This record gives sequence, C-alpha cells and structure tokens, in this order.
Amino acid sequence: MENLTRLRDFVHNFTRLVDQAGQDEQRIFVDGKALLSGLIAHDDWLPDQFAQPHPDRYQQYLLHCDPLERFSVLSFAWGPGQSTPLHDHTVWGMVGVLRGAETCEEFAPGPAGEPLRGAGSHHLARGTIDLVSPRIGDIHRVSNACADQVSVSIHVYGANIGPLERHMFDPVDGRASRFVSGYVNSVTPNLWA
Repeated sequence: MENLTRLRDFVHNFTRLVDQAGQDEQRIFVDGKALLSGLIAHDDWLPDQFAQPHPDRYQQYLLHCDPLERFSVLSFAWGPGQSTPLHDHTVWGMVGVLRGAETCEEFAPGPAGEPLRGAGSHHLARGTIDLVSPRIGDIHRVSNACADQVSVSIHVYGANIGPLERHMFDPVDGRASRFVSGYVNSVTPNLWA
C-alpha cells in the first residue's frame, strides 16, 4: 500500500520553506535536508511505476513540480551498472537515497580544452543526502553502487529541472554540450486522492 500522504506532506512543507526562504540557498539546504531526510526514512510511499529501471539507462521520473517552477521533486531508478554522463545542474539540488546505494564522482572545470579535474568521490548509502549547486560544486557523475539490485533516489531541484537547459561534459577535453534531461513519465502521482 502506498502512503502518498508522506509525499503530499513533503510537498506542502517544502512549498512553505521556499515561500519563506526565497533564494536563501543555505536555509533551503539546512531545512530542506531535514524534510528530505524525513521523506526517505520511510519506503512505503513511492508508487512502483516511478521506481522502474530501464534495461539500458537510468530513469528520471517527475513526482511534483511547484506551479511557479521554484522546485521539482523526482525519483531516479538505476539498474545495476547504470550511470549519468558528466553533467551540471545550474541550480541547487538535493539527492536522497531511498533504496540501494549510489556513487558520486565530483569534478571541477579545468582550463579550456583540458579534461575536468576530479574533485573526489563518495558513497551514498540508503538514507544519505547529497547537495549540489553552482556555489558548492555542480558537476558530477552518479552511478548505481549496487552490482545486483536497483537503486532509487529522490531528488529535489531549485527549478523544473526536466526542461532546463544544462550541460554534459566530454571527459577527455572538458568540452561542454547543451542537453535537456526531460522526464520519462507522462503522469505524476495523484497527491490529492
């Protein structure tokens, strides 16, 4: 049984936070991280259709977008061995691991025509939250850390991230190319049922 009340309460509370915090990224990170931690502490609310991996690539599902596009909530489903390209976000973001685990490799821009510089990597276990933004570090590659199971993470971004033009980076020369990630779903969960 899906307990969509958890997601609905998260959306209500996050909307209130954005109403109060405005563009205060630090406050959004502190208070938003607490809200996201509460959401991912329970694994009884995400409908199965928003946690299905694709055989060849990770899936990005829209769960909710604020009507003013101040934030969006997504689920990512990762099959074993799947990863993102090197990419940025251009806005603040939070990633919370709901199921399984992920590996995040961070990068920093190098001189023009040279590869991106590795800035470290870290393991994200279930319940862990990671933060990104142009201010604190925005370029990374994320992959499923589990060789034999699907991982699912919940993402909150400071925009409607699906149609937002962002960048992928060539790992050899650091060249940026534009991309739009989109969403794989055409419906969102009915939070008001």
